Amino acid sequence: MRKLIGSVAAALFVAPAFGHSPLTASGADRVAASLSLLLVCALWGWYWLGSRRTAASVWRRGLFHGTMILTLLTVLGPLDSWAEDSSAAHMFQHMMMMAVIAPLIAWARPMPQFFSASGELGRRCWQRAFAVTRYPMLCAWLHGAVIWFWHVPPLYMAALEDPWLHVFEHACFLVTAIWFWWAVLYSNARQAPAALLALLFTLMHTGFLGALLTFASEPWYPREAQSLQDQQLAGLIMWVMGGVPYIIGAFFVGSRWYRRLADRLMVND
Repeated sequence: MRKLIGSVAAALFVAPAFGHSPLTASGADRVAASLSLLLVCALWGWYWLGSRRTAASVWRRGLFHGTMILTLLTVLGPLDSWAEDSSAAHMFQHMMMMAVIAPLIAWARPMPQFFSASGELGRRCWQRAFAVTRYPMLCAWLHGAVIWFWHVPPLYMAALEDPWLHVFEHACFLVTAIWFWWAVLYSNARQAPAALLALLFTLMHTGFLGALLTFASEPWYPREAQSLQDQQLAGLIMWVMGGVPYIIGAFFVGSRWYRRLADRLMVND
């Protein structure tokens, strides 16, 4: 584990590969990149400490560690630099956070390890932070509000120009997406209909936003978009590629709900 973290940390400081690493950036960009690195590594270290006290299955540990590496590559790698000049790259970065990294973190189910590393007070804080996940549609509304808020052109451009605001934007995407995926993936039989509705709702409104970007007659984000075609590609990424995880999630939740109903019917018979 130490060798793995050391290798990732060393790679982050290689200028040709990482445009926004804490050592190669300058000024506010450098401080913001350092903060992003610190937050991800703190979460990673927290999990590692908790896993020494509360064991997790091999595949869940591997999934969490792999997702942390993917997170660092997404927020500090070359994609982050490309996103400054390309709407398509920026959209791909956002979809990686919300539709790939967030469900993988939820699937790794790291809460037992975080509980073990946090003590009783920390455990209560984690439980309160995730109490919202008992309500899938509430999580969908919160996540949807964040997505639309940060894609309003003035706010989108403000986050692009201010590195601190950019870090906060990414945190909003990740936190609300983790809540959303946790709520739908771990929904019980009673919550399953709401979880399916939450997935459908999110698929529809993100697809609608993607369609608006695709069929717009002019760029929404002029400083970033190199051309209208670049923005159209960004819209297609959100509309088509971004919809796939929600469809997969709906199949998973639906099939699990069906099995539970079938098992209940067999017991009653």
